[in-house]
Amino acid sequence: MDIRKLQRAIVDGLEDVKAQHVAVFNTEHLSPLFERVIIASGTSNRQTKALAASVRDAVKSIGLPPPRTEGEDNGEWIIVDCGAAVAHIMQPAIRQYYQLEEIWGDKPVRMKIESETKTALPKAAPVVAKKAGAGKAAPAKKVAAKKAAPTKKASPAKKTAPKKAPARKAVTRTVGVKRATAKTPAAKTPAAKTPAATKAAAKKAATKKSPARR
Repeated sequence: MDIRKLQRAIVDGLEDVKAQHVAVFNTEHLSPLFERVIIASGTSNRQTKALAASVRDAVKSIGLPPPRTEGEDNGEWIIVDCGAAVAHIMQPAIRQYYQLEEIWGDKPVRMKIESETKTALPKAAPVVAKKAGAGKAAPAKKVAAKKAAPTKKASPAKKTAPKKAPARKAVTRTVGVKRATAKTPAAKTPAAKTPAATKAAAKKAATKKSPARR
């Protein structure tokens, strides 16, 4: 069977289930076992399994025996072996890790792929090799370093005499002056004599004056 018809059937089966980033590569110069490698991405295990089933149906529809599949139990990377063409259906993380494009992608095959126009696989920025003696970069202009303006020396701080603490106001005290309100000893006033006391005193006086009788 014509290889172009087979690769077209595989791509149509992938697009029926909305595969992402479908890429077809010619591998005749790399391996005698197959002529095409087709790589596509599925966002989940469910979609990768559905893509593999769609490819099988598309291959059978053109009169070929059902292809062999590997990896359907896991669903992260399913290989559909269609004889002259091999389809790799992978999840984005697995595809980015293994980078099959670097192994089989020397000769990409140009095909009309609808999913490719909608969501193109991001490509790395090309590295431009520098030719010897060509395109020399212009020497960078030397920027003259500005001389730093001389900094003024800080004038020595003037010695300031320590401020004297203000003298405390002397407390004026009256020396030798007694307060007017000082207590003076109260004068002793003779207690008023009672009549009984006056009688006893009179008797004593009479006895002293009169001579004692013999």
